[in-house]
Amino acid sequence: MKKSLAIAGNSGPKVRSDCEIILEIRSDGEIEIDLTSKVKVLYGESIKNLIVEVLECFAIRHAVVKINDSGALPFVIAARLESAVKQLINTDHEYLPDFLQENNYSTTRDRFRFSRLYLPGNTPGLMINAGLHSADGIILDLEDSVTPEKKDEARILVRNALRQINFCGAERMVRINQGARGLEDLHFVIPHNVNLILLPKCESADNVEQVEKEINSIKLKFNLKNQVFLMPIIESALGIENSFEIARSSEIVVAIAIGLEDYASDLGVTRTLEGKESFYARTRLVVAAKAAGIQPIDSVFSDVADMEMLKHNVLTSKSLGFEGMGCIHPRQIPVIRHGFAPDETEIERSKKIVLAFEKAKLKGLGVVALGSKMIDPPVVAHAQKIIDLALRLGLLSTDWINEIPPDDK
Repeated sequence: MKKSLAIAGNSGPKVRSDCEIILEIRSDGEIEIDLTSKVKVLYGESIKNLIVEVLECFAIRHAVVKINDSGALPFVIAARLESAVKQLINTDHEYLPDFLQENNYSTTRDRFRFSRLYLPGNTPGLMINAGLHSADGIILDLEDSVTPEKKDEARILVRNALRQINFCGAERMVRINQGARGLEDLHFVIPHNVNLILLPKCESADNVEQVEKEINSIKLKFNLKNQVFLMPIIESALGIENSFEIARSSEIVVAIAIGLEDYASDLGVTRTLEGKESFYARTRLVVAAKAAGIQPIDSVFSDVADMEMLKHNVLTSKSLGFEGMGCIHPRQIPVIRHGFAPDETEIERSKKIVLAFEKAKLKGLGVVALGSKMIDPPVVAHAQKIIDLALRLGLLSTDWINEIPPDDK
């Protein structure tokens, strides 16, 4: 029997910046709107006009809409109503809010990805001001943080968020679902200037190739030129053993991450703060990433209250060769960012190595020496990378070479 009533969205005492919509499509009669909202006096008419506009987009002229509003922005209301509509009718139409031109940017392979903030894809209240927290990347999550019955709704909300939320220059990321559902998720995000797709529970190069093929198909369909990168997440023993093949499976793979909660479960052990149970997996993944020329990214730290242990975890992660990690709360961002940034000792040593290399070049020498020690090319390359990173983070003046006293050069 065909449904005539649909419910979408969220309501309740702790819900903010969202709404719940109950939609009934009828065979006749006018569009009736029953609005409950604390901002009804100020915005009631504009909310009702938006509802009528969305319904007209889907050629619905006879309906009853009950909306319980908790301060939802227009793109949220539109997403919730579209979700309800698509529960009742089969349509490929979309109601797309305007795209903010502030978000019309691309990212690069080598940008630093120290911190990436996970946000549940069906909770708009956590999305709206996310760009203000200065994370290197913002992840709108369609996978673990969204319950199965809400995943279709989340796709539409995330699509609208990509168009309407100001990410303030952060890399615009989406974690899709696994398998066929994940491939379907791509159709809701690729046309809307997503910068990077995270592939959860990746276990083989085939997983990456399927996603890349689907992305290329969507880009061809819409004649899209924007670059979309991939970050596979390794969360199982099989994934760890295949990590090198995954890391080099595609030119658009720019980083590879590890998910330690699921990895520990796959091993049948408990994740600990010391991390002995994951030491092999983490080092294996770092080596695979470095060998493939991409960034290794560490797992999230789940205790959002323990900043000291987070700092310790970040420094351990950095010492293993990781170049960033995930975070689940904005307060973790500055600790992670500071921990992965080069410290004063690293910068000073790198300056000396780069200067020694420049001296050797000017003299036409094929050997670089720092004091009594010979410096190999990989060491010089690493030092230059630290210098470049310090410059990008504003930790070093762009004219640093000329600021060094002549006697120290």
